Amino acid sequence: MSRIILKLSGEALAGPKERGFDEETVRGVARQVKKLLKKGHEIGIVTGGGNFWRGRTGNEIDRVKADQIGMLATVMNCIYVSEIFRTEGMKTEVLTPFVCGSFTKLFSKDTAVRAMKKGRVVFFAGGTGHPFFTTDTGIMLRAAEVEAEVVLMAKNIDGVYDSDPAVNPDAKRYDVLTIDEVIDQRLQALDLTASIMAKDNGMTLRVFALQEEDSIVKAASGTFNGTTITAQ
Repeated sequence: MSRIILKLSGEALAGPKERGFDEETVRGVARQVKKLLKKGHEIGIVTGGGNFWRGRTGNEIDRVKADQIGMLATVMNCIYVSEIFRTEGMKTEVLTPFVCGSFTKLFSKDTAVRAMKKGRVVFFAGGTGHPFFTTDTGIMLRAAEVEAEVVLMAKNIDGVYDSDPAVNPDAKRYDVLTIDEVIDQRLQALDLTASIMAKDNGMTLRVFALQEEDSIVKAASGTFNGTTITAQ
Protein backbone atom coordinates (compact mmCIF):
# COMPACT_ATOMS: atom_id res chain seq x y z
CA MET A 1 0.00 0.00 0.00
CA SER A 2 1.09 3.58 -0.46
CA ARG A 3 1.33 6.92 1.29
CA ILE A 4 -0.87 9.37 -0.62
CA ILE A 5 -1.13 13.14 -0.44
CA LEU A 6 -4.48 14.46 -1.69
CA LYS A 7 -4.88 18.08 -2.74
CA LEU A 8 -8.43 19.43 -2.59
CA SER A 9 -8.92 22.79 -4.26
CA GLY A 10 -11.09 25.25 -2.39
CA GLU A 11 -13.31 25.64 -5.43
CA ALA A 12 -13.87 21.88 -5.57
CA LEU A 13 -14.91 21.86 -1.89
CA ALA A 14 -17.50 24.52 -2.64
CA GLY A 15 -19.17 22.22 -5.18
CA PRO A 16 -21.98 23.85 -7.16
CA LYS A 17 -22.19 26.70 -4.61
CA GLU A 18 -18.83 28.09 -5.81
CA ARG A 19 -18.23 29.71 -2.39
CA GLY A 20 -17.96 28.28 1.11
CA PHE A 21 -18.63 24.57 1.64
CA ASP A 22 -20.94 22.08 0.02
CA GLU A 23 -21.42 19.47 2.74
CA GLU A 24 -22.51 16.67 0.44
CA THR A 25 -19.40 17.20 -1.72
CA VAL A 26 -17.18 17.00 1.36
CA ARG A 27 -18.99 13.90 2.64
CA GLY A 28 -18.44 12.29 -0.73
CA VAL A 29 -14.72 12.96 -0.37
CA ALA A 30 -14.76 11.51 3.14
CA ARG A 31 -16.43 8.29 2.00
CA GLN A 32 -13.84 7.81 -0.73
CA VAL A 33 -10.92 8.45 1.61
CA LYS A 34 -12.40 5.95 4.05
CA LYS A 35 -12.30 3.33 1.28
CA LEU A 36 -8.60 4.08 0.73
CA LEU A 37 -7.88 3.75 4.45
CA LYS A 38 -9.59 0.35 4.49
CA LYS A 39 -7.28 -0.73 1.68
CA GLY A 40 -4.30 0.17 3.87
CA HIS A 41 -3.27 3.47 2.29
CA GLU A 42 -1.89 6.28 4.44
CA ILE A 43 -3.52 9.61 3.65
CA GLY A 44 -2.45 13.24 4.01
CA ILE A 45 -4.61 16.09 2.74
CA VAL A 46 -3.85 19.67 1.68
CA THR A 47 -6.69 22.07 0.91
CA GLY A 48 -6.70 25.28 -1.06
CA GLY A 49 -8.47 28.38 0.18
CA GLY A 50 -10.09 29.63 -3.01
CA ASN A 51 -13.62 28.99 -1.77
CA PHE A 52 -13.04 31.82 0.73
CA TRP A 53 -10.17 33.99 -0.41
CA ARG A 54 -8.43 34.88 -3.65
CA GLY A 55 -7.03 38.20 -2.47
CA ARG A 56 -3.78 38.05 -4.40
CA THR A 57 -5.68 38.86 -7.61
CA GLY A 58 -6.19 42.47 -6.47
CA ASN A 59 -3.89 45.32 -5.52
CA GLU A 60 -5.92 46.73 -2.63
CA ILE A 61 -4.22 44.60 0.05
CA ASP A 62 -0.51 44.12 0.63
CA ARG A 63 0.66 40.80 -0.90
CA VAL A 64 2.06 39.50 2.39
CA LYS A 65 -1.21 40.21 4.21
CA ALA A 66 -3.26 38.73 1.37
CA ASP A 67 -1.21 35.53 1.51
CA GLN A 68 -1.60 35.35 5.28
CA ILE A 69 -5.38 35.57 4.90
CA GLY A 70 -5.18 32.79 2.31
CA MET A 71 -3.24 30.60 4.76
CA LEU A 72 -5.94 31.11 7.38
CA ALA A 73 -8.58 30.17 4.79
CA THR A 74 -6.85 26.81 4.35
CA VAL A 75 -6.86 26.31 8.13
CA MET A 76 -10.63 26.88 8.21
CA ASN A 77 -11.07 24.44 5.34
CA CYS A 78 -8.98 21.74 7.01
CA ILE A 79 -10.77 22.06 10.34
CA TYR A 80 -14.16 21.82 8.64
CA VAL A 81 -13.26 18.92 6.36
CA SER A 82 -11.55 17.03 9.18
CA GLU A 83 -14.70 17.35 11.28
CA ILE A 84 -16.81 15.89 8.45
CA PHE A 85 -14.30 13.04 8.22
CA ARG A 86 -14.69 12.47 11.95
CA THR A 87 -18.47 12.17 11.64
CA GLU A 88 -17.87 9.57 8.92
CA GLY A 89 -15.91 7.45 11.40
CA MET A 90 -12.30 8.47 10.77
CA LYS A 91 -9.66 9.84 13.13
CA THR A 92 -7.86 12.99 12.01
CA GLU A 93 -5.06 15.40 12.85
CA VAL A 94 -4.78 19.01 11.63
CA LEU A 95 -1.18 20.26 11.46
CA THR A 96 -0.03 23.81 10.75
CA PRO A 97 3.45 25.34 10.25
CA PHE A 98 2.54 28.08 12.75
CA VAL A 99 0.89 28.04 16.17
CA CYS A 100 -2.93 28.21 16.13
CA GLY A 101 -3.50 27.76 19.85
CA SER A 102 -5.56 24.68 20.62
CA PHE A 103 -7.11 24.57 17.10
CA THR A 104 -4.29 22.60 15.50
CA LYS A 105 -0.97 20.90 16.24
CA LEU A 106 2.37 22.21 15.06
CA PHE A 107 3.69 20.36 12.01
CA SER A 108 6.69 18.09 12.15
CA LYS A 109 7.53 15.16 9.91
CA ASP A 110 7.63 12.78 12.87
CA THR A 111 4.19 13.87 14.09
CA ALA A 112 2.67 13.53 10.62
CA VAL A 113 4.18 10.14 9.80
CA ARG A 114 3.33 8.73 13.22
CA ALA A 115 -0.31 9.79 12.84
CA MET A 116 -0.59 8.34 9.32
CA LYS A 117 0.89 5.03 10.45
CA LYS A 118 -1.84 4.90 13.11
CA GLY A 119 -4.47 5.19 10.38
CA ARG A 120 -5.30 8.83 10.99
CA VAL A 121 -6.00 11.21 8.09
CA VAL A 122 -3.52 14.07 8.44
CA PHE A 123 -4.53 17.54 7.23
CA PHE A 124 -1.70 19.89 6.32
CA ALA A 125 -3.14 23.38 6.78
CA GLY A 126 -1.57 26.81 6.42
CA GLY A 127 0.54 26.16 3.34
CA THR A 128 4.27 26.59 3.90
CA GLY A 129 3.63 29.17 6.61
CA HIS A 130 5.24 31.88 4.50
CA PRO A 131 3.90 34.37 1.95
CA PHE A 132 4.77 34.23 -1.76
CA PHE A 133 4.23 30.47 -1.93
CA THR A 134 1.13 28.77 -3.33
CA THR A 135 -0.68 25.75 -1.92
CA ASP A 136 0.85 23.82 -4.85
CA THR A 137 4.27 24.49 -3.36
CA GLY A 138 2.92 23.62 0.08
CA ILE A 139 1.68 20.24 -1.10
CA MET A 140 4.98 19.36 -2.80
CA LEU A 141 6.88 20.37 0.32
CA ARG A 142 4.74 18.19 2.59
CA ALA A 143 4.75 15.30 0.10
CA ALA A 144 8.55 15.39 -0.02
CA GLU A 145 8.85 15.67 3.76
CA VAL A 146 6.63 12.68 4.52
CA GLU A 147 8.00 10.70 1.55
CA ALA A 148 4.67 10.22 -0.22
CA GLU A 149 4.55 7.93 -3.26
CA VAL A 150 1.94 9.88 -5.19
CA VAL A 151 0.12 13.23 -5.15
CA LEU A 152 -3.55 13.32 -6.16
CA MET A 153 -4.81 16.74 -7.24
CA ALA A 154 -8.61 16.95 -7.14
CA LYS A 155 -9.86 20.02 -8.96
CA ASN A 156 -12.98 21.34 -10.62
CA ILE A 157 -11.54 20.45 -14.04
CA ASP A 158 -10.73 16.96 -15.37
CA GLY A 159 -7.02 17.28 -16.00
CA VAL A 160 -4.42 19.54 -17.60
CA TYR A 161 -5.22 21.29 -20.88
CA ASP A 162 -3.14 23.17 -23.42
CA SER A 163 -5.45 26.17 -22.95
CA ASP A 164 -8.44 27.12 -20.82
CA PRO A 165 -11.34 24.84 -21.88
CA ALA A 166 -13.81 27.36 -20.46
CA VAL A 167 -12.58 29.84 -23.07
CA ASN A 168 -11.39 27.56 -25.88
CA PRO A 169 -13.84 24.76 -26.82
CA ASP A 170 -11.02 23.12 -28.84
CA ALA A 171 -8.65 22.90 -25.85
CA LYS A 172 -6.73 19.61 -25.74
CA ARG A 173 -6.45 17.60 -22.55
CA TYR A 174 -3.20 15.76 -21.92
CA ASP A 175 -3.27 12.16 -20.69
CA VAL A 176 0.41 12.11 -19.68
CA LEU A 177 2.93 14.91 -19.22
CA THR A 178 6.39 15.29 -17.76
CA ILE A 179 7.24 18.08 -15.33
CA ASP A 180 9.63 19.47 -17.96
CA GLU A 181 6.74 19.74 -20.43
CA VAL A 182 4.62 21.53 -17.83
CA ILE A 183 7.45 24.02 -17.29
CA ASP A 184 8.43 24.47 -20.96
CA GLN A 185 4.84 24.93 -22.15
CA ARG A 186 3.89 27.07 -19.14
CA LEU A 187 0.85 24.94 -18.49
CA GLN A 188 -1.41 25.94 -15.60
CA ALA A 189 -0.95 22.68 -13.72
CA LEU A 190 1.57 23.81 -11.10
CA ASP A 191 3.52 26.95 -10.41
CA LEU A 192 7.25 26.94 -11.22
CA THR A 193 8.47 26.42 -7.65
CA ALA A 194 6.13 23.46 -7.12
CA SER A 195 7.11 22.00 -10.48
CA ILE A 196 10.82 22.09 -9.65
CA MET A 197 10.18 20.50 -6.24
CA ALA A 198 8.13 17.73 -7.86
CA LYS A 199 10.90 17.05 -10.38
CA ASP A 200 13.70 17.10 -7.80
CA ASN A 201 11.83 14.67 -5.57
CA GLY A 202 10.67 12.30 -8.31
CA MET A 203 6.97 12.95 -7.64
CA THR A 204 4.12 11.44 -9.66
CA LEU A 205 1.00 13.61 -9.82
CA ARG A 206 -2.51 12.72 -10.97
CA VAL A 207 -4.84 15.60 -11.84
CA PHE A 208 -8.56 14.93 -12.08
CA ALA A 209 -12.04 16.35 -11.47
CA LEU A 210 -13.36 15.79 -7.97
CA GLN A 211 -16.97 15.77 -9.20
CA GLU A 212 -16.62 12.51 -11.13
CA GLU A 213 -17.91 9.41 -9.35
CA ASP A 214 -15.29 7.68 -7.18
CA SER A 215 -12.67 9.98 -8.71
CA ILE A 216 -10.29 9.84 -5.72
CA VAL A 217 -10.42 6.05 -5.44
CA LYS A 218 -9.84 5.69 -9.18
CA ALA A 219 -6.97 8.19 -9.15
CA ALA A 220 -5.31 6.31 -6.29
CA SER A 221 -5.44 3.10 -8.33
CA GLY A 222 -4.18 4.84 -11.48
CA THR A 223 -7.30 3.96 -13.50
CA PHE A 224 -8.81 7.42 -13.70
CA ASN A 225 -10.00 10.07 -16.12
CA GLY A 226 -7.44 12.86 -16.02
CA THR A 227 -3.76 13.71 -16.46
CA THR A 228 -0.69 11.96 -15.05
CA ILE A 229 2.39 14.15 -14.55
CA THR A 230 5.69 12.33 -14.15
CA ALA A 231 9.04 13.58 -12.93
CA GLN A 232 10.74 12.27 -16.09
